[in-house]
Amino acid sequence: MYCNQCEQTFRNSACVNSPGTCGKDADVQSLQETLLYGLKGMAAYAHHARRLGHHDETVSAFIEEALFVTMTNVNFDPEALLDYCLRCGEMNLRVMELLDAAHVETFGAPAPSQVREGTEAGPGILVTGHDLLDLWELLCQVEGTAIRVYTHGEMLPAHMYPRLRDHPNLAGHYGGAWQDQKREFAAFSGPVLATTNCVLIPPEQYRDRLYTIRATGVPNARRLPDGDYSALITAAQTCPPCPEAPAGESTIGFHRQVLLDQAPTLVEAVKSGAISHFFVIGGCDGAEKGRNYFTDYARATPPDSFILTLGCGKYRIRDHDYGEHLGLPRLLDMGQCNDAYGAIAVAAALAEACECGINDLPLTLVVSWFEQKAVAVLLSLLHLGVRGITLGPNPPAFITPGVFAILQQRYDLRLTGQDPEGDLARALAAA
Repeated sequence: MYCNQCEQTFRNSACVNSPGTCGKDADVQSLQETLLYGLKGMAAYAHHARRLGHHDETVSAFIEEALFVTMTNVNFDPEALLDYCLRCGEMNLRVMELLDAAHVETFGAPAPSQVREGTEAGPGILVTGHDLLDLWELLCQVEGTAIRVYTHGEMLPAHMYPRLRDHPNLAGHYGGAWQDQKREFAAFSGPVLATTNCVLIPPEQYRDRLYTIRATGVPNARRLPDGDYSALITAAQTCPPCPEAPAGESTIGFHRQVLLDQAPTLVEAVKSGAISHFFVIGGCDGAEKGRNYFTDYARATPPDSFILTLGCGKYRIRDHDYGEHLGLPRLLDMGQCNDAYGAIAVAAALAEACECGINDLPLTLVVSWFEQKAVAVLLSLLHLGVRGITLGPNPPAFITPGVFAILQQRYDLRLTGQDPEGDLARALAAA
């Protein structure tokens, strides 16, 4: 691990120089990296919100201050750095709130929706990433053509917003999580637009069909001018058309407001025992071994419980029929990773109605871990004092054993094990 204080590397848990020489040890470095990754994730959400006209100067001021804290010879105090990490979580909560408001204001009040999966016959464009404004601008520019636009990955929740869902050129959804894109993009016959993070360097099979915009870029792909999709549209008209290949339907769109409208029913069901438990199972997915834990955990949940899911981690659990409970699907897809704000808002409302704290609810969070946005969301949960979060399949590589021990002690942060059914049984017994 690199030490930016003495420009050396750590050996084991200490700096090459004595800790007194540069005042730096592995735990301090770990907390600084945690703060930096949280800031990166928060900045991505803030960028999306700002493009839609929503920003908060308090957040911008904190980003400046927090980056200053990570500079050379500024802060070597673990407690102070941990406090900055928690403040980052607080600011990220505000940013997710801004983005939620921006999405609703721009694209309409979300509602549960049936989404067609697969492709229709004719020219098509596939849009991946997170930025709903890019999708909207593209739809406006293809309007009046025969081009069908499909969402991929974290763009799936676009279909819960009426302004996007009702556009005549939005055809449906194609494919799954980001780590499967090399196979899925190669099989898609039209061009692909990557709007944000979670894009892989393309192999030769579709390199000339991959387009990127603004911050997103990969070697040898084609970059679009901001807001100008003409080259992408031309490519869709010259590429081979998509085949007629339906792949079923899925139900999405259980945005926070949809669930908050159901709050009186849910609260009464919790109090009467008709709902045994709520599980939040989702987050940022990855390709390494061990992530079947989330699949097995979700399928073992009892039939009188609900699963809230969001982020690309949903693709680990969505291809299963969980049935219904109290007239609702047991699997409630709340949206993108930034819609963790919605899950927090729903939990807070249920706790208030039940006259208890969030940690007293029959609620378990099982979060798949991968990248910087996940750091920001985790810090938001810790800022709120949420305890007992299960994280996995591996601890973040930049979290030292010493820092993880602190998080375990203060927040009962846990790692996924090898026994999802046993972990589930213990969560239910502790509720």
